[in-house]
Amino acid sequence: MNHSSHPTGHMALLKKINQILLLLLVLTVCAILYNKVHQVPSALKNETVDLESPEQMEEEIPVVICAAAGRMGAAVAAISSIYSNTEANVLFYIVGLKTTIPHIRRWIENSKLKEIKFKVVEFNPMVLKGKIRQDASRPELLQPLNFVRFYLPLLIQKHEKVIYLDDDIIVQGDIQELYDTKLAPGHAAAFSDDCDLPSTHEMVRSVGMQNTYMGFLDYRKQAIRDLGISPSTCSFNPGVIVANMTEWKHQRITKQLEKWMQRNVEENLYSSTLGGGVATSPMLIVFHGKYSAINPMWHIRHLGWSPDAHYSEHFLQEAKLLHWNGRYKPWDYPSVHTDLWENWFIPDPSGKFKLIRPDS
Repeated sequence: MNHSSHPTGHMALLKKINQILLLLLVLTVCAILYNKVHQVPSALKNETVDLESPEQMEEEIPVVICAAAGRMGAAVAAISSIYSNTEANVLFYIVGLKTTIPHIRRWIENSKLKEIKFKVVEFNPMVLKGKIRQDASRPELLQPLNFVRFYLPLLIQKHEKVIYLDDDIIVQGDIQELYDTKLAPGHAAAFSDDCDLPSTHEMVRSVGMQNTYMGFLDYRKQAIRDLGISPSTCSFNPGVIVANMTEWKHQRITKQLEKWMQRNVEENLYSSTLGGGVATSPMLIVFHGKYSAINPMWHIRHLGWSPDAHYSEHFLQEAKLLHWNGRYKPWDYPSVHTDLWENWFIPDPSGKFKLIRPDS
């Protein structure tokens, strides 16, 4: 009789062991699952990275640059300077018209730029039909590619954050820094203010440049006065833009810009005296009071305003990005600080594009 209690105790012990084993198994599975879900990518382990931020997870930096006929060497020097000064994974979107695209493609593929990652995008100037008022004083400002910056979301599909650069720039810093520019919530873009650098003020005064809205908008027109923007408001330069595509689309920025282009055709709203006003003025209206700031050293400009205006060499070396906005371009003559630009220029393998120099 008393033998029967022994197997029961044995069974109870086995049951206990099974329960413990099962518990351990469950815990092990939980631990594995937890690690899988919360695993930090090995590349990020040594850095303090905010994993929530989609910007940090994006590995490509999209940079939009236009390649225009007659000045294609500009885009080449800009791309070469960016690529040479960064370890970041840059994807260049090179925007051109149908007729110019084969030339820029051959230039890149037959030079040391063949290692870059790039996409060539064709811009169809028909989108501008009826939106541009002809201006005889500076026809180059009416080139269709001048308005590419209005249409960024149509050209760039999959990126949240995009850098747009004019072609008459070179970059001396790491483009990652510019890409990391913080945009405030609700802002679709960041620009550099025209009143932000003490050292440019001397130059602005010396060559009589505009740095307020009054230089771009015609305040004699009712439509401009109705905006309620003070004419002494500091302007910004849209030659360097860091843009948030989600906000841009959400706020229908392209539609707003087109509206102000059309109104200008009908009412001649912009100051015709000012170079660059054609593309700048609609942006000044649409982004008024709704943009973030780019570090001023990332947009040192006015290098093309006068063949006599010079910056100090030390200041230029500190600059992260140089912009030859104005008439005097560094591939042309006369122009200033051309040596800094020519460092990055790569000659055209086809020989079509030539630098203009006093001895050429």
